[in-house]
Amino acid sequence: MAYQSEAQLEEQLVNQLEKQNYTHTVLADYNALINNFRMQFGIFNKDKLAGKPLSEKEWERILNYINGKSVFESAKILRDKFQIERDDGTRPYFRLLSNDFTENIYQVTHQVTVTGLYTNRYDVTLLVNGLPLVQIELKRRGVDLKEAVNQIMRYRKHSYQGLFHFIQIFVVSNGVDSKYFANSDKDIFYSNTFFWTDDNNIRITNLKEFSVVFLARDLLIKMMTKFTVLNDTDKIMMVMRPYQVYAAEALIRQATMTSRNAYIWHTTGAGKTLTAFKTAQILATNPAIKKVVFLVDRKDLDTQSTEEFNKFEAGSVDATDRTDILVKQMKDKNRQLIITTIQKMANAVNNPRYASAMDLYKKEKVVFIIDECHRSQFGDMHKDIVRHFQDAQFFGFTGTPRFEVNGKVNGKIVQTTKSLFGDCLHSYLIKNAIFDNNVLGFHVEYIKTMDGDYDLDDNTMTNAIDVNELYMADERMTMIANHIIQNHKAKTRNRQYTAIFAVSSIPALVKYYDIFKGIDHDLNISGIFSYGANEDYENADEHSRSSLERIIKDYNEIFSTNFSTETFSAYHKDISDRVKGKKTKSLDILLVVNMFLTGFDSKPLSVLYVDKKLEYHDLLQAYSRTNRVEKETKPWGIIICYRNLKKNTDDALALFSQSNDTDGILAKSFEYYVQKFNELAIKLKEIAPTPSSVDMIMDEETQKNFVVTFRELSKYLLSLQTFVEFKIERDSIEMSDQEFQDYKSKYFLLYRKTQNEREVVSVLNDVDFCIELMETDRINVAYIMNLIRNIRFNSQQVKNDDIEHIKSELGRSDNLQLHKKIDILRAFLDEVVSGMNGTEDIDVKYNDFENRKKQEEIEAFAKNEHISAELLGDFISEYAFSGVINQGAIRDSLTQPMSLLKKRSLVSKIADFIKSHVEKYSS
Repeated sequence: MAYQSEAQLEEQLVNQLEKQNYTHTVLADYNALINNFRMQFGIFNKDKLAGKPLSEKEWERILNYINGKSVFESAKILRDKFQIERDDGTRPYFRLLSNDFTENIYQVTHQVTVTGLYTNRYDVTLLVNGLPLVQIELKRRGVDLKEAVNQIMRYRKHSYQGLFHFIQIFVVSNGVDSKYFANSDKDIFYSNTFFWTDDNNIRITNLKEFSVVFLARDLLIKMMTKFTVLNDTDKIMMVMRPYQVYAAEALIRQATMTSRNAYIWHTTGAGKTLTAFKTAQILATNPAIKKVVFLVDRKDLDTQSTEEFNKFEAGSVDATDRTDILVKQMKDKNRQLIITTIQKMANAVNNPRYASAMDLYKKEKVVFIIDECHRSQFGDMHKDIVRHFQDAQFFGFTGTPRFEVNGKVNGKIVQTTKSLFGDCLHSYLIKNAIFDNNVLGFHVEYIKTMDGDYDLDDNTMTNAIDVNELYMADERMTMIANHIIQNHKAKTRNRQYTAIFAVSSIPALVKYYDIFKGIDHDLNISGIFSYGANEDYENADEHSRSSLERIIKDYNEIFSTNFSTETFSAYHKDISDRVKGKKTKSLDILLVVNMFLTGFDSKPLSVLYVDKKLEYHDLLQAYSRTNRVEKETKPWGIIICYRNLKKNTDDALALFSQSNDTDGILAKSFEYYVQKFNELAIKLKEIAPTPSSVDMIMDEETQKNFVVTFRELSKYLLSLQTFVEFKIERDSIEMSDQEFQDYKSKYFLLYRKTQNEREVVSVLNDVDFCIELMETDRINVAYIMNLIRNIRFNSQQVKNDDIEHIKSELGRSDNLQLHKKIDILRAFLDEVVSGMNGTEDIDVKYNDFENRKKQEEIEAFAKNEHISAELLGDFISEYAFSGVINQGAIRDSLTQPMSLLKKRSLVSKIADFIKSHVEKYSS
């Protein structure tokens, strides 16, 4: 049976959408789109037009207002009313979209042809009130959805202009699988594409079923108006995932139809804070609810949380400890949503001076939304707040609820999340999140550090053994520190990723820190902990504050900073930024006791070393610091346990996945990945028996099979390299290092071909090469330049040998920046170095050569496009300095007569050249 073609899939989708009350409209090109928009705009705003159609000048004013904006700015315009002055002087307000789905006009069109840098035809476009708000790209069955995403990225760069900046949601489908994602001005990663599900987290992937559910007019409008967040800090749209939508809707129903409390169980890393905040925003618009209070623990309102909240709503957080500011917000009747700490709220209800303000809401409907409710809601402060607000509702969010087995014991009573908040209205467990690739699974290794069959965590042993003395033994701790140093680079892809080392106490942290200092290594290691102002340090060599001061002093020397315990918050933020990879120089390993083990999100953090007892919620929270999705080079969070936490790990994962089956949560065995690698190695050699035979593959489908197979092979190798057994059992793998590197060189040749021949339509254009998998960064620009500086000029033969060696290294490189310069470096070797005698300054010669090549490229491009080389050079200099390409200035500089479409295409082409030119010569 033949595959269903894209054209058949497209026809079936359009027919289905017609059944869903979308009007099929034929729009051949961009001009037809504009004309249709004018007609639908007039119908949608007919009450504002008062029977008087828009004149040409009025229509021009509207187009000038909405055109030429970024995707993010267009999204804001879409959701707002705007005023345009009419020819008679009146200034009515117009709309582009209604929150009420019944008021909008829905159309479907397909194969709209748009000419930008290149001419593209878009598969299926959904128009709302004439604007293209949803773009659907289809692939035939069996094709990887990543290819459709890559195609959208190409289209967006080449021809998504004008009204297409109003696209809110993209959909990609091959008929069997369908996903959606938000539009953006920035690069779109496949990890930000989502499946739609039902409220039990069962995927709806078939295109027809996806269309019936997700493209239903009511849900589509709801997704764009209610469940899309405009992140003002990063200037991006964030469309919510299905489980976030279901949770928010469940809480909204609970608040509007009942007075009962409830909680949401969404696993750590699944975006609970966004769900909670969006729920709070929606409830704050309900006139029956007097106040919505987003309540967090003070220790959670760190820099990260404040930044996150302010992304959702600018200036929404008062990060001070001043209760009077909270009381002022409570008194402000125009302030419906308040974000504050449980400490300030408890103080406000307990302090008599605030009684008059706080008593106003004693019997009013107030909704409290509590993030991380498993930690902060089991004390007296929570009881005081509940006692004061007699008609309040409390909604909790947690990734690790308290059950009977891990509840907070209060006398003879075990307090659980259910006993405090009532029913769980929606759950999204760790297995769901890993399956959806919203978080990663864990690769857990247990390292034995002591001989003997006893369990040191068995409470019955504590009388017979001084457990702490064994754990703190010099020999044991030195062995662990050396093990970390020896394996850290392999675990973190040569320091590409960062790590946390969780230890049992402050004395243990300080001792480990000093042991690390005594070992010869090049890692950046530091520590952080809270010290007690009046702690008892009898039998201690130094007060913990003095220890921390010593650690901070070393930190200052490593990173050229100037912190102390007096500036602890600034030190905390700087450490946080370095573990997140936000600074040029990262912190490799951070020693902690409790800090950073919950609520801390860092994509570059991939390893957790553990030498402390962890169980249930504390264990999963700590492990989950490592499992944020980043790139293909991070297949899972790596946990190295120096205590026997096997049973605790199994118990925690069983509890929080509600299943004893940990398949998918924990990495499989080393032997499993060896088998998978070897199977793919055999398949690869069936396509190309030797690396050199790749050059003989002429048809693009076979080239594509080679690329896809080698890409998957590389993923398995990456996973294998994180195992301790990899070094020991390397011979069990069916491909030598040299053979792998040789195949990789051929892989890069195919990749470079797709980059250099972008105007040629090829099946390889949209294949995801996952280049980051291949990069080790050893052979980079600095490395090659160092080789050139060290060329031996003893004799012509020796010099030629060195030059040939450098060319060979260029061919083996996997560094993207170097790839952009390979042709220049080869030309420099052939044209300049070959004629040198060793007395010349290599760097001066290369700089002169590169500057000449830069100018030649500028002049050649300018000549080919009939533009001024001098002006082009000025635009390049401006971009190199500011990072901004002023397309308006480029457009104004094009004085030769040409059509609007041709000018738009040329501006885009010039901008592409400027960007690639600066990137090529930037290092």
